[in-house]
Amino acid sequence: MINTNTYQKLRQAHQNSYQEISKTYQLISFIRLVIAMVFIVFIYYFFKTDNTYFLWAILIAFFSFFIVIKWHDKVAFKRRIFKTLKNINEDELNYLEKKEITFKNGVEFLPKSHDYAFDLDFFGENSIFQNINRTATFKGKNTLANLLMSLKSKEEIIQNQEAIRELASKITFRQDVLALAKITADSEEVYTNLIKWSKTINPYAKILTIASFVMPLIFIGLFILSQVEDNTIFSKLLFMIFLLNLGIFGSLFSKIKGEILNFHKINEIIRNYGLIINHIETENFTAPKLKNLQRQLTFDNIKASKQIQNLSSLFKQIEGIINPIAAVIINGTILYHLHAYRFLIRWKKAYATQISLWLDIIGEFEALNSLANLSYNNPAFCFPEINEEYKIDFKELGHPLIKENGRVNNTVNFNTENFIILTGSNMAGKSTFLRSLGVNMVLAGVGSVVCAKEATVHPLKVLVSMRLSDSLEENESYFFAEVKRLKEIMNKLDKEVSFVLLDEILRGTNSDDKRSGTIEVIKKMIAKKAIGAIATHDLEVCKTTEEFPKILSNKNFEVEIVKNELVFDYKLREGICKNKSATFLMKKMGVI
Repeated sequence: MINTNTYQKLRQAHQNSYQEISKTYQLISFIRLVIAMVFIVFIYYFFKTDNTYFLWAILIAFFSFFIVIKWHDKVAFKRRIFKTLKNINEDELNYLEKKEITFKNGVEFLPKSHDYAFDLDFFGENSIFQNINRTATFKGKNTLANLLMSLKSKEEIIQNQEAIRELASKITFRQDVLALAKITADSEEVYTNLIKWSKTINPYAKILTIASFVMPLIFIGLFILSQVEDNTIFSKLLFMIFLLNLGIFGSLFSKIKGEILNFHKINEIIRNYGLIINHIETENFTAPKLKNLQRQLTFDNIKASKQIQNLSSLFKQIEGIINPIAAVIINGTILYHLHAYRFLIRWKKAYATQISLWLDIIGEFEALNSLANLSYNNPAFCFPEINEEYKIDFKELGHPLIKENGRVNNTVNFNTENFIILTGSNMAGKSTFLRSLGVNMVLAGVGSVVCAKEATVHPLKVLVSMRLSDSLEENESYFFAEVKRLKEIMNKLDKEVSFVLLDEILRGTNSDDKRSGTIEVIKKMIAKKAIGAIATHDLEVCKTTEEFPKILSNKNFEVEIVKNELVFDYKLREGICKNKSATFLMKKMGVI
C-alpha cells in the first residue's frame, strides 16, 4: 500500500492555501461592506446638499462595489477549491487508514440481473465501485459503473492500461479535476435536461432580429429628442415604445426562460464543466487514448472550453430574466434578453451537438482517474500482460479490497488444466478465492491494475453463480433460481469461451441429486470449453478429475487443529481437502 506521506503533504499544503486565501476573502468582505456604507452616506449627502460632487462619488462607489463583488467571487471560488482539495486528501487518508469510506457506493447501478455484478459485490456498501470511485459528476459515475460491467477488446485494454499508468503519476491533475467536479453541483436531472436542451432548437424569426435592433434605436432616438426638445409628444411616444418593447419581450418570455432549464445558477454548472475541460485541454499527455480524447475537445478549430465558457456567459445573461424589475427596465428600453436569446440560439445551432461528446469525455477521464487512483494507492498491484491464447496466470493473487497486511495471496494458473474443483471447510477461504479470481478478471478486462504480483490474462466474459436467493416477486424458489442461472451460463457458453465461477451449486436438493447434478454441470461446462473454478463440499465430485485429467484439477484450502483451535492459513494447495472442521467446531461450542 502507498505511503500516506504524499496525501498528508498535499492536505497540509491545501489547508495552508485555504487559510491564506481566507484572510484575503475576509478582507474583501470588509472592503465591500465599507464601500456599501460609503455609498449610502454619499446618497444621503447628495440629497441633503444637491452637490454634484457627491453624484460623481456615488457613481464611483457604485462601480467600485461591483468590481469588488467580482473580485470577491473569484477569491471565494479559489477558497472553495482549496477547501475541496484539502477534503479530497483527507478522504484518501481516512480511506487508506480504514477509518471510513466517503465515496458514493453506486448502489443505484446494481442491476437485477448481471453476469457478476451482484455475486462479486461490485455495487453497494463497501463494494468494488465504492472503493474505486473517484468521480463526482453524473456522467463520470455512470461511465465508471458501465466500465466495471463491461469487457474490452485487447486493443482497448492496452490503451486503457497506458492511459491509467500515465494518469496514476498525475496526482495534481487528477485531484484538480475531481475538485472541480465536486463543486459543480452536477446531477442526473441537470445532465438529462442539458442533453435534452441541446437537441431542441426553437426557431427564431427574422422579424425578431430586425425588431431587436430597430426598436432600441427608436427608443434611444426618442429619448434624446425628449431631452433636447420641449415637446411632450416625444415623451409620450417614448413611453409607447417602452410598452411595445415589453410586449415583444413578453411574447417570448416563456421561451427565453425555458432556455435556462429551470435550474438555479445553471451558468455556474456550465462554467465548471468548462474549467474541467480546460484542465484536460492544457495537460500534456503521451498515452494515445488520452491524446485522442484531448483532440476531440477541439471543434471548428476552437477549444471546447472556450465555447463552454461562452455558453455559461449566455446562460448568465438570460438568468437576469428572473429579476422582474431589472428585466422590465432593460427589455423595455433595449430588448436586452432578445439579443441574449438570439445569441444563445445561434450558439446552440453551431455547437449543441458537441455537448454530449464533451460531457462523455469528462466522464471518461473521471472513470480513468478512478482506476489510476487505484493503481497509485496500490503500487504493488500490476498491469496484467494481455494475450489471446487463453493463458490465465496469477502470481500472488489476492482480493483488492482486503487490506495488504491481512491479505493472503495465492498463485494459480489455468494454462494446463482449464477448470479447478475446489474443496475446503467453511471459512477456509474458498469463496474469497473465487471472488478474488472474478474481481481481478473483471479489472483485467477493462485495463485496470489487478491485485497480483504478476499476471498474464486472456480477457474473458466472467459468469458467476455464488449468491442467489428466493424470489417472492417472481414466485420462484432458491433452487429454481439457481437452475435458471445455470441455464443462462450454459447458453452463454454456447456463444463464447467464458470464465466461470460456481460456489456450492444445487444446495436446494438432496445430496445424491446434488452430487450427480454437480458432476454433470462440470462435464457440460468443460465440453463447452469453460475456464474457471467450482467450490464444493462433496469430495465424490473431485473424482471427476480422474475422467478428465488434462482439463480438471483438484485444489483445496485446508484447516488444521492446533492446541484445540481451528487454524486457517488460507493457502491454496494441490489435491483434495482432507481435514474436517464441522464436527470439531460443533463439539467445541457444545452443539453436540
